[in-house]
Amino acid sequence: MSKIQSPSTPTFSFGLLLIAVAAWFVQPVHGGPIDPGAHPFPEAAQAVHEAEHAVDQAWETYHKAALGGTIASPAVQAEIEQHLHEARALVPQARSAAERGDTRQVQRLVDAITIHTDAAIMGSREHKR
Repeated sequence: MSKIQSPSTPTFSFGLLLIAVAAWFVQPVHGGPIDPGAHPFPEAAQAVHEAEHAVDQAWETYHKAALGGTIASPAVQAEIEQHLHEARALVPQARSAAERGDTRQVQRLVDAITIHTDAAIMGSREHKR
């Protein structure tokens, strides 16, 4: 018969202590509002911030459609997901370009993000027939 440790054993208590300490040091990462005035290139920072919101909105629209079962087909769903992943992958690149002050690159990336988010939203709104 195997020996089961009870909650009063030192090993169990030590494990809980480790979990509690780890949880204490874990900080959630949130992309809060940016202060364009504090950024060295405020226009670029604002454009990236708006693109991030567009990506979030596209994901929300997709999730509502997916949970509601209204996406037109599995092929359309795969296409939407591809657009969403592409848009999400471009955001850090746009953020880096904004930090460097490369406004042309920021605009190109924001335009690409917009193309992907618009396609994802349109696909999410295309209902089953």
